[in-house]
Amino acid sequence: MKLIEYPDAELMAMGLANTLAGQLKLALRQSDRVLFVVPGGTTPGAVFDALCGANIEWDRVDVLLSDERWRPEEHIRSNTRLVRQRLLVERASAAHFIPLYMRDTSVEDAAPQLSQTIAAHLPVAVALLGMGADMHTASLFPNNPALEIAMYDKAPAIVPVHVKDEPEPRVSLTAPVLRNAMSTHIVITGDAKLNAVRSARGCDTSVAPIGAVLEDATVHWAP
Repeated sequence: MKLIEYPDAELMAMGLANTLAGQLKLALRQSDRVLFVVPGGTTPGAVFDALCGANIEWDRVDVLLSDERWRPEEHIRSNTRLVRQRLLVERASAAHFIPLYMRDTSVEDAAPQLSQTIAAHLPVAVALLGMGADMHTASLFPNNPALEIAMYDKAPAIVPVHVKDEPEPRVSLTAPVLRNAMSTHIVITGDAKLNAVRSARGCDTSVAPIGAVLEDATVHWAP
């Protein structure tokens, strides 16, 4: 794990966006199309704002969320809303977005088809991930029943996830998909998450799912 500390979130957003743009350009020199995985949540919004205008051949970039709530994209709890509003604009509007939600079907019925769709785009060229203070990443939560399948080396690309006390299920990319990314970045803010990511290195992935991707990841942190 490599840790980069920034003096504030604004400088982190700018620096991380430049890093991501450079790695996407490099990947596009090596492949006709590249897969770019991005997180939901509030932290990456500023990164997206800085990245969406980058001079990249976005029409050759496939964008995929690391996880999604099982809601239509216009719903306030949909991660897709953030991506469409703050990343897939300006030059990045030319990118191809791979949705993780299917209408009129259950998450369990949709997961195999979503896995098949994603498998055709793998491997991930560049992954930007978030992390919670509980050391989860994507929707891979500690001690969640879905975690055992998601950590399996031969897991499908997608697993359904049910989170206690949440109003909807989720889908999440699995550990082998994330682990096999050519470049992995984790963006976090605050002392609690910094302490958590440091603690995760010595924990089993059942307790700290972020540990599945930490070894070769670069962690970007701001207060």
